[in-house]
Amino acid sequence: MESQPPSFITTGDGVRIAYRFDGALQKPVLLLSNSIGTNLHMWDAQVPALTEHFRLLRYDARGHGASGVPTGPYSLDRLGRDVVELLDASGLQRVHVLGLSLGGFVAQWLGIHAPERVDRLVLANTAAYLGPAQQWDRAIAELLAAPDMRATAEMFLRNWFPAAMLEANDKVVEPFRRTLLATRREGVAGSWAAVRDADLRRTLTLIRNPTLVIAGEHDTVTSARHGEEIASAIPGARLEVLPAVHLSNVERPAEFLKAVVGFLDPHV
Repeated sequence: MESQPPSFITTGDGVRIAYRFDGALQKPVLLLSNSIGTNLHMWDAQVPALTEHFRLLRYDARGHGASGVPTGPYSLDRLGRDVVELLDASGLQRVHVLGLSLGGFVAQWLGIHAPERVDRLVLANTAAYLGPAQQWDRAIAELLAAPDMRATAEMFLRNWFPAAMLEANDKVVEPFRRTLLATRREGVAGSWAAVRDADLRRTLTLIRNPTLVIAGEHDTVTSARHGEEIASAIPGARLEVLPAVHLSNVERPAEFLKAVVGFLDPHV
């Protein structure tokens, strides 16, 4: 993906959020929301195929990439409002939303709290709840006490990709390692706190937007069971389970794109 400088908005609480558009102006807008430890480039390989159908709006969540990195815990409510403010600043009333992992939490929040801003929802490799809180408290404390991001980066990669890809030094993996090592610990810790404090299990039933849930058969972070729970709670939601670990868009791009485009674009 060609390198172009991002644009920025400043949120109500004073944090700069980096974003970019790709694709033709006349196409329907698809907003992409990322996992913890990545930035908007986690979708680079899918951009050429997706822009055949959509105008893409990608952004770096607070704490990541070129966006600001406030210290302290983040909340899912604030992460969701970042997206609403981005849509407002971009003059967009209603968009499709595809979120993966933490981005899937954000997408669920939008479906619950700002359904009028969403057309169709795709919730990939995500969960409505990832407790107990104590495991996150421990991880946050260990991360903030660590000398750097190296151990955390390798932990993320083991959770994201199958062992065979890592052992083969698959060229797909290296950009994700570089991004992790460049990510500030405060951003990861703040985002982990948002996941720690999120519990959408009861409010999921409020979502009325057409919804596709994508789960990874081998996902150890947000398991296929988590995906099944979301799909069963949202009225009319569809579930697609891919033979993937956590970053199913990267590991199984053809199947991922077929599911997403087929759901979002009825003309395909």
